[in-house]
Amino acid sequence: MIIVTGTKRSGTSMWMQILIAAGFPPFGEAFPANWGKTLRDANPSGFYESLLRQGIYWRTNPHPRTGAYFFPEQVERHVCKVFIPGLVRSDRAYIGKVVVTVREWREYESSLSRLYAMEDEARLARAPDSPNPVRFDPVLEWWTENFALVRDIAIRRYPVHVQSYDGLLSDPEAVIRKTLAWLGDPEIDVDKAVAAVEPKNRTQVRPASTSVEPEFAALFDELYATVDAGKGLEHSFIKELNEANHKLVPRIQAAQQAVNDDQIARRNRRMQGGEGPGEGPPPDGQLPPGSMGWDG
Repeated sequence: MIIVTGTKRSGTSMWMQILIAAGFPPFGEAFPANWGKTLRDANPSGFYESLLRQGIYWRTNPHPRTGAYFFPEQVERHVCKVFIPGLVRSDRAYIGKVVVTVREWREYESSLSRLYAMEDEARLARAPDSPNPVRFDPVLEWWTENFALVRDIAIRRYPVHVQSYDGLLSDPEAVIRKTLAWLGDPEIDVDKAVAAVEPKNRTQVRPASTSVEPEFAALFDELYATVDAGKGLEHSFIKELNEANHKLVPRIQAAQQAVNDDQIARRNRRMQGGEGPGEGPPPDGQLPPGSMGWDG
């Protein structure tokens, strides 16, 4: 299977659109459930997500509702969006080649905040008294997921092509041709793949942020610059990443605990009738009811 991965809002949907246009059969729908009504502005060309965005492992294959099961040899040409936490938990047998997209951390923070605002607006339209959920800090999320990706690649050593979001938009044709050549599929349509890129859909361009201390901001910038330049990670730099993660772990754990506590409180309120069904966010990594299928 060809897996497209990255954080949310990093260009994974754009890569799905590119590879689908090239001729790869996809898992996932452009707009699962009611996303076409509530989140279309966040990605006008579609998200192409399925249950498998959580990972390809025992909770998602076989399908939890239908029992449908697919074998690795049946999906060698299929392309599937799997966010980084899902990739880390995916069975190695299903990981053929991985296309990674990385977005600059300030843009990620701004873009994800914009997406959350859309979600909150849609939820408040249904339930005006529903409080906004506690969410994991976007910058910490960018760090934890990309750090986990670097670690997973180093450990499991699957074939991977890492591409920056800026690099793709600055020269779509060159990047797409290079990536498709790496995938090595004789049935692809390169011209249609190139035509699928819509730079006008970009909503954020390097906004300012003071969400982390300068020492971490500089390290995050260096990590992104390394990806953007197409360079490998030097051993000395990997050591710096490990040291930074060690410093950030207490902050990450506290943020995760706050999110978990809020989800438990929301679940309790729903059980007590204080918050209507669907007013809180779905659990991490899940899609709304009705959006989980192998269609497409």
